[in-house]
Amino acid sequence: MATQNPVAADSVSTLGQRWYVLFIMMLVYTISIADRYVLSTLLGPISEELNLSDTGAASLGIPLALFYVIMGIPLSWLTDRTNRKKLLAASVAAWSAMTALTGYTRGYFDLLLARIGVGVGEAGGTPACNSIIADYFPADRRSMAMTIFALGAPIGAWLGSDIAGLVSTNHGWRAAFLVLGIPGIILALIILVTIKEPKRGRLDAVSGDKAATVMETLKFLWSQKSAVHGMMGAGLSAFWGWGLMWFTPLFLQRTYGMNEGEAGRLLGEIYLIGGIGASLVTAWVVARPSYADPRRIARLLAVVTALGTLPSFYAYWTHDLAVAKIMWWLFIPTIYFYIGPAMALCQNLAAPNMRAMAIAISLLIANVLNLIVAPGLVGALSDYFAGPAGADADSLRLAQLILAPSGFWAAWHYWRAEKYIIEDQKRAVGYV
Repeated sequence: MATQNPVAADSVSTLGQRWYVLFIMMLVYTISIADRYVLSTLLGPISEELNLSDTGAASLGIPLALFYVIMGIPLSWLTDRTNRKKLLAASVAAWSAMTALTGYTRGYFDLLLARIGVGVGEAGGTPACNSIIADYFPADRRSMAMTIFALGAPIGAWLGSDIAGLVSTNHGWRAAFLVLGIPGIILALIILVTIKEPKRGRLDAVSGDKAATVMETLKFLWSQKSAVHGMMGAGLSAFWGWGLMWFTPLFLQRTYGMNEGEAGRLLGEIYLIGGIGASLVTAWVVARPSYADPRRIARLLAVVTALGTLPSFYAYWTHDLAVAKIMWWLFIPTIYFYIGPAMALCQNLAAPNMRAMAIAISLLIANVLNLIVAPGLVGALSDYFAGPAGADADSLRLAQLILAPSGFWAAWHYWRAEKYIIEDQKRAVGYV
């Protein structure tokens, strides 16, 4: 890697250009989250139509997750070597088309094949977005930029919960996939026409002469202790938070007698207001001059995650819906708060020529844990606790309670990252 003087952002793009790119990348993330998690909202009617156990319901998420993980590395390898804008547009169009196609499936295996297509397409999305944003915003502004980008998570979850639940209740679950899939194809065209491909590493003091290989990226990240702890913290945050939320719509339907529309509306409101509120507050906090010190960001991640773990447990312990709602209002915002700062830490702890691959590795960890391990664990435990009678509200409650304390594990990794992060960031981008 070569050392150079960092370039001022204003010398290569205008403020309007930077924020337009960030807004479009946020929309990409919004559609990605909506298309990924709509299945969780619709587990009730889909399981009923296909006669699935909780383990079988959890298995519906595995094809997307598995191919998202499998394709993440090769597509990120390609992202670090080719035109990111074109690859991103193709990825968005592909997964959106497959989401719409899910609405035409007529059986279990048809649905699995469609979700495989969604997973393959989405694998090319977030790494390309992260890499492009890093070349529009310098290191000291990336936590803020990535937190704005992460607004796509609560907005997407609201679309995949409230809107999908409403459409499903009124028009059937297949219609919900059509409504969420079509807008992404339009967004792909907007990306292709309006986004300019930036030069890689143009805002960093350290640049690579060529894209790093997978092994070079793994070796470099493994040598960065704060990167290892940061990625494990982010992965376990996803395991804890999104793992719990995967079965929460079904939990509401079984425990409190709701349909998918009512459960989606309850959660969607928290996703939209609480999630966006948490993301905006986080963006404001990390934009403060004192948070240019990455140790403070790691500390913030540790404290908020640990505090959020407490209501995440009590939400499934209580039998009082009013109390559970309060707990979800406290817990759910914390699973959005970590996304932007954690992604920014990953970007700033990886050299410019390996950013897409670094994000792909981080996402691999997170998505194996939250899309494969967590739903499979909760589904299997729920079926086990229920016995021959079949899974019910009590068995699902107990399974959720076993998963909830894992938030403390995530907080521990963020706390450990703080110790090493200053020297590691200097090594990766040349300055703090």
